[in-house]
Amino acid sequence: MEQEKLEQVLSAFIKLEGPVVFSTLSQGLINDTYLAQDTANDKGYVLQRINAGVFENIEGLMANVSKALKRLHGEGYHKIAMGETQDGQPFLKNAAGYWRVMDYIDQSTAYNTSSDIEIAREAGRIVGRFHELMQAADPEDYVATIPQFHHMPLREQQFKHALKNGLKDRKLKAQTAIDFAQRTLPLVTDPVLQQLPLRLCHNDTKLNNILFSKSNDKALCLIDLDTLMPGLFLFDFGDAIRTIANPAEEDCRDLDQIVFNKPMFETFVQGMAPHLGFLTAAEVKTMALGAIYMPFIHGLRALTDYLLGDVYYKVAYPEQNIDRCHSLFAFAQQALDHKAFMEKTIQRSFSK
Repeated sequence: MEQEKLEQVLSAFIKLEGPVVFSTLSQGLINDTYLAQDTANDKGYVLQRINAGVFENIEGLMANVSKALKRLHGEGYHKIAMGETQDGQPFLKNAAGYWRVMDYIDQSTAYNTSSDIEIAREAGRIVGRFHELMQAADPEDYVATIPQFHHMPLREQQFKHALKNGLKDRKLKAQTAIDFAQRTLPLVTDPVLQQLPLRLCHNDTKLNNILFSKSNDKALCLIDLDTLMPGLFLFDFGDAIRTIANPAEEDCRDLDQIVFNKPMFETFVQGMAPHLGFLTAAEVKTMALGAIYMPFIHGLRALTDYLLGDVYYKVAYPEQNIDRCHSLFAFAQQALDHKAFMEKTIQRSFSK
């Protein structure tokens, strides 16, 4: 986007005193995100255009974020400062879309993957701390920013629609993934999930949504709160595990690189458990299922999008969605193969 238009948006939130340098922060798959560096006072801001094609209720989304940020601070958790427009609104709507601004957390970084055991421990701690801070929040006070986001029956229905109406050449290329999906769907459809309590969940706890300090690799906070809404704890647990116990990138083409790292899993659980004494026995028992459920549902969504012609996710090349799918399905299989190990590790950590 043009520099002048970005400056106009930023100036609705902040009184600019000099030139601003913009750079693209490209990790996200949904929103357009820019780092804005105000050269006059050497201060950084994150400027983000919210994808209204994905998030239909922007007001509800921003209300969720605002309410959550009032809770998400304290010992061991860095507060995120959200900006307001100069007339006191949490976002700006203009011809180019919906915009918001947050302070940039200086000397912070994020990792797509890591093999560092202390990163796993800190990731577990910060996800546990997030839930500890949010445990008293009433899920009924928050809207579903993407209704039925991790609802397997909906994703199965969409998958079947894509099988019927998708691109024929892509269906042929994706036959191996289609077979895996059809074989695995019964294994992740557990009636017990309907009995679990709703909690305020982040719903996108992959590793690169955790900020770490550059100086000591301590986890600071979770970012990208657009999907913060009612959900099941196993969603956040499983989504974190798929990027912490797996050293490969999400769209890795070499499936031999996709393994289940037992020490990383165990250390993540150890970091998390001290903050989660409020979980029910049923929630603890289904955590291992979450580590299968989440890579599978993400893989199913990538497969569905691929079959329909890449209408949801941003793709850098034509086969990226099917590469994501194969990678995610490969880790779902790894998690299935390690289910007994996960259950034993979780039980040991939560019985202390």
